[in-house]
Amino acid sequence: MPKMKSHSGTRKRVKVTGSGKFVTERAGRRHLMERKSTRLTRRLAGTVEVAKADVNRVKRLLAR
Repeated sequence: MPKMKSHSGTRKRVKVTGSGKFVTERAGRRHLMERKSTRLTRRLAGTVEVAKADVNRVKRLLAR
């Protein structure tokens, strides 16, 4: 049976912190920025911890 490979798309988007938490960027800052308020774009800046409901899914995608 072939080796299980980690999901390369998830590997590029999610980083694991030193304590084992998963960190990713917020969605919604790629395009159509002119119509979005400056307040919104500031709020979307930076990284955020992956939601608790999605942690098992991310683990499954990365640990292969």
